[in-house]
Amino acid sequence: MRKKVFQLLVDNTSGVLSRISGLFSRRGYNIESITAGVTADPRFTRITIVASGDDEILDQIEKQVAKLVDVRDIKELEPENSVYRELALIKVKTDSKERQGVIAVADIFRAKIIDVASDSLIVELTGNQAKIDAFINLLEGYEILELARTGIAGLGRGTENVTYL
Repeated sequence: MRKKVFQLLVDNTSGVLSRISGLFSRRGYNIESITAGVTADPRFTRITIVASGDDEILDQIEKQVAKLVDVRDIKELEPENSVYRELALIKVKTDSKERQGVIAVADIFRAKIIDVASDSLIVELTGNQAKIDAFINLLEGYEILELARTGIAGLGRGTENVTYL
């Protein structure tokens, strides 16, 4: 099993995300993560999907998604030619004695403390999956109350693979 990151450019219409995820569901394909957002041109949405499977399954996913009516472009974002980022919001239970320890770990990772309560902190962290996983592992001695991760958003490097519609 390996992972592949697909970037789709689709029409910005209602139900497009449902149709794409429905294709995965009907075929029994697994979505590791999916992010979507409108592009600079409001007629289009960029969707980043991380899928896993063997080479045959991943090739089939790409072919099946490309056939969907709303899909204008699909490409693989190869790690060496792309930039990936993920956002994580992490609520950590802390008292006044523990707070400084969490802040110190957050500073090392260039994370931001975005909310402070008497009994908790919320940390915002962006980076690749490995960075976020490493940060969460370092919080092992603290109680994580809530965790929200966006999944990967990514773009290819340079201008050679930009799709103009």
